[in-house]
Amino acid sequence: MQLHSFFNSSTSYRVRIALTLKGIAYETLPVNIRVGEHRAADYVANVNPSASVPALIDDSFRLGQSLAIIDYLDQKVSEPRLIPSEPELRARVLEFAALISCDIHPLNNLRVLRYLETELKVTPQQKSAWYRHWIGEGMASVERLLERSNAGPWCFGARLTLADVCLVPQIANALRMDCDLSPYPRSLAVYEHALKHPAFDAAQPQRQPDYIA
Repeated sequence: MQLHSFFNSSTSYRVRIALTLKGIAYETLPVNIRVGEHRAADYVANVNPSASVPALIDDSFRLGQSLAIIDYLDQKVSEPRLIPSEPELRARVLEFAALISCDIHPLNNLRVLRYLETELKVTPQQKSAWYRHWIGEGMASVERLLERSNAGPWCFGARLTLADVCLVPQIANALRMDCDLSPYPRSLAVYEHALKHPAFDAAQPQRQPDYIA
C-alpha cells in the first residue's frame, strides 16, 4: 500500500496509526500541503479528487478521507478491529469520531486558517483566538463523552478503538498550537497512555520522512 500523507496533517496521522496497528506495510508519499502540492492538477485528477490528504492506494484502488480509509482497513485486516461490530458500542465510537472529525477538525485545518488570514485579513492574534475557541468548544464536548464512556486507559475502557485514533492527533495539534488542555484531564490521560503504544509513537509527525522542524 501507499499513503499520500503530510507529516503534520491530523487526518494523515489517523491513518498512519491505523496502518501500523494492523501491521500493514506501506510506503509514504509525502504531499506538502503548505506549498499547495495537494492542489496540483495531476494529484487531483489521479490521486484524490478532494484535493486533500490523506489518500490511500491499494493496487488500483484509491481512496481519500481518513475515516473511509480506516473503515476500509478494518474490512481488509480485521484485527485489531477499530470500529466495533456491536451496535451500541459501534454507534458510540462513531459518535466520538464524528465529533472530532466533523465538529472540531474542519474549523481548524490549514485551509480554513489560511482563508482567515488571506481572505478575511484577520490578525495572527485573531486567528489564534479562533483556533483556541473552537478547540475549547470541541474538547469540552469530548470530555463530556469521556465522562460517560471512559473507564481508562482508552476512550472506551480497555479496548482501543477509532475514538483513540481520532483523539490523539487532535490533541497533538492543539498542543502544537499552545492550547490549554488542562480542563480536559480524561482526554489528556488517554493521549499520554496512547503515546506509550508503539503504533501511536511511530505515527507521530516527528517520526515521518517529510518532517520539517
